[in-house]
Amino acid sequence: MYQESVKNFNKIRDYIREFYINGFKSRQDYTIKSTRSYDDEKRRIESYMNDYIDYHIISSGKVPYLSIDTRITQHNPLYRVWKTKSFTDHDIILHFLILDLLHAPLSMNELMDQIDEKTNHTYIYDESTLRKKLKEYVKEGLLIANKKGKKIYYQLSEDHIIPHDILDFFSEVSPCGVIGSYILDKQEKEDSLFGFKHHYLTHVLDSEVLYDLLNAIHQHKYVSLKTSHNRIKVIPLSIFISVQDGRQYLMAYICQSKKMHSFRLDHIVSIKFLEEAEDFEVYRKELEEMKKHLWGVSFSNGSLETVEFTLHHEPW
Repeated sequence: MYQESVKNFNKIRDYIREFYINGFKSRQDYTIKSTRSYDDEKRRIESYMNDYIDYHIISSGKVPYLSIDTRITQHNPLYRVWKTKSFTDHDIILHFLILDLLHAPLSMNELMDQIDEKTNHTYIYDESTLRKKLKEYVKEGLLIANKKGKKIYYQLSEDHIIPHDILDFFSEVSPCGVIGSYILDKQEKEDSLFGFKHHYLTHVLDSEVLYDLLNAIHQHKYVSLKTSHNRIKVIPLSIFISVQDGRQYLMAYICQSKKMHSFRLDHIVSIKFLEEAEDFEVYRKELEEMKKHLWGVSFSNGSLETVEFTLHHEPW
């Protein structure tokens, strides 16, 4: 059955590319998935992006595509596809119960008792689930944890209001800018101070991939990359972003070939975290040295080439 929300973001990511980046195919021409899948994803995108849908008229009917004029678009409309990700009822209810009950400090047991009372024992959350959620929210800065005696008491942290213009700029130009877009949704609407001659929209679709890669870099992890062609084990080292077209690249060390390589983020399907890379700093330093001689993101064959040219000028 068709539903507007999606659990797996990669599904909508592929179809958005077809609508906007690659040039959309008609129902008859699209052979990657079934025609029923095509119809469901087409309806989803039409519901998300209704203001930006246009059509080509051909002999067999209308072919839809996304038309976005970045000269007059202040906020990236592709953030809408992130805001339709689905969650279970239990996930959502627990989130709001925590925000509602922790205006005053409570211990784990006190919070569990109040959740039971609040829900009339309808929703049962075990201690392990609740403890993980609280730990996650403390790490994200939503909660603060204070130890008194042998007990830990949790409470909402103070709100920090971020100026609207900072969020405006961050959400449109920064990697993972979708975070800024979510925060903007909670504030009163204001006209943006910014306009963009070159507004790179499509990096939004790779935000989940980028977030996982940044975590892997921070944690010095090996990862298994699944691309459209194969799966490969690498040590992710850095993210490069093109100032010409906004395209994002992972710079990584390939374990099998023992070479540096760049991967386009829009070609990466998924990421699996592996063991810690004890030699991470060795390859990170190697990359830093190579950066001094890089032209773009190509490592070529690893050897240096010398380019010489002579300038002539006429005397004044």
